[in-house]
Amino acid sequence: MYRKGAQDTKRAKIFARVSREITVAIGAGGNTDPHKNPRLRSALSLARLHNMPKDNIKKAIDKALGGDTVDNMDEVVYEGYGPGGTAIIVETLTDNRNRTASEVRTPFTKFGGNLGETGSVSYLFDHVGFVIYSKKQVSFDDAFEFGADHSADDILDEDTHTRLVTAIENFATLRDACMEHFGDPEDQGLVWLPKTTVEIPTDKQEQFDKLIARLEDIDDVQDVYSNAMTSTDDSET
Repeated sequence: MYRKGAQDTKRAKIFARVSREITVAIGAGGNTDPHKNPRLRSALSLARLHNMPKDNIKKAIDKALGGDTVDNMDEVVYEGYGPGGTAIIVETLTDNRNRTASEVRTPFTKFGGNLGETGSVSYLFDHVGFVIYSKKQVSFDDAFEFGADHSADDILDEDTHTRLVTAIENFATLRDACMEHFGDPEDQGLVWLPKTTVEIPTDKQEQFDKLIARLEDIDDVQDVYSNAMTSTDDSET
């Protein structure tokens, strides 16, 4: 029962985040036709990826069409340091910057970190776009050939998937080209990739885990990224 409860909570959180993205995508693009609104098309793709119920999608679209809150939603990125010198980036979508700033700052303070100014840690990351396909859908060779002609900076051959990576300014072009050519990907979006990683001291690991968990529990938080590398008993570095 506990495991099912945890899974349900996680699904609800994902659905809430995707719903907000759908709502904002319509507000920003001004169009409910995914073929004419690339951001909405991307959001709907994520909804399908996570098996989001059609009723949830409809509610998100209706909310956007109502126009009551869409114009007030802001994308705000917070940066800070966590336990053990780790760098953390928190992406939020909010209709109240003061509330969200306070909610994000609290766990940093409580769990041995501190919220920094804009630019304080983002230089430690690369902000890039990615598109992922199962190898059953798209082979590495096909992705490599296609990506070379469509602004991909890197094509990664992973165990069961192929990942195309591109600069953030080229993401929409690559994503739309991939979806047109290969169909919907298994995942896609923008991420902050650490240029180097930091190994967390054993005595700071619990603090770090609690900080990340508390940040992810905040309703306005969309994603949390860090440059932390978890310590292991057999680690040589």
